[in-house]
Amino acid sequence: MTDDPAQHQTPSNRARPGSGADEKPAGRPHPAGKRTDPKHRDRKHRDQERPGHARAGRHPAAKAGPSADPAAEATVFGLHSAAYALANPARRITRIFATENAQRRLAEALAPHTERIETTRPRDLDRRLGPDTVHQGVLLEVEPLATEDLAATARRAHDTGFPVLLLDQVTDPHNVGAVLRSAAVFGAAGLVMTQRHSPPLGGALAKAASGALELTPIALVRNLAEAIAELKAEGLAVLGLDGTGDVILDEAVAALAGRPLALALGAEGSGLRALTRERCDRLCRIGGDGPISSLNVSNAAAVALHVAAAQRRAT
Repeated sequence: MTDDPAQHQTPSNRARPGSGADEKPAGRPHPAGKRTDPKHRDRKHRDQERPGHARAGRHPAAKAGPSADPAAEATVFGLHSAAYALANPARRITRIFATENAQRRLAEALAPHTERIETTRPRDLDRRLGPDTVHQGVLLEVEPLATEDLAATARRAHDTGFPVLLLDQVTDPHNVGAVLRSAAVFGAAGLVMTQRHSPPLGGALAKAASGALELTPIALVRNLAEAIAELKAEGLAVLGLDGTGDVILDEAVAALAGRPLALALGAEGSGLRALTRERCDRLCRIGGDGPISSLNVSNAAAVALHVAAAQRRAT
């Protein structure tokens, strides 16, 4: 979907842009024999005030495991992702860097946060995020959202009838973000990933999720096979998606009508690990009539969630 987040907002006063960098103090004289170009000195001081040169201590500790990058986890960029983060009362936002154009487009969402806004330029955001990053003129420094325990995810599956999604070592942030977006469209009780071998919950993942990171609960577990056993003990049926599955997904979901489900998906290429496969109640394949037999993990998740949603409507 490509609709502008401003379309989901009611008119209000435009957010007041934040003040720019403070005036630079005069540099101290250098010892004899060590002359420094004043322009270089001023440029270095300016860079320390730009969003590309955030000072130490601004980023909270990561919660996605030892391999996570705390800096990546503590940012949200892009218009849609920023709009949903700004509207999420559970999301603590520490700093906002936005161009004047982005401030106009996000005026309603930015209104409660005017004291945190710092007006910036696109090239400053390019410097921080990389020239190929589609930041759309806005960057939020945030604290990571709280994750939940697996029992809460299982309860929500019972209460809503939505399936739980399990990702087995899917490390690409764009794939996980796309999975979250599909979860927000078709409905999911939550997303379960391991604490290790999962991407940071921010940055590129948040951009690919297009706001869905703020909407779908996430549980981070130590061991996915143990998590599957716990979900089964809570009464969920666990279906693993695998190209060699002995039954078509549609048929397996129909046979379990009325029972809460969990859908396990593996990384592209390696698929589900052996122990994960063993713990699933059944291995299913997505039925297709075309010449290619496999899907990207995010596409497979979208198809599986659609099949589950169709079955809910049918019953």
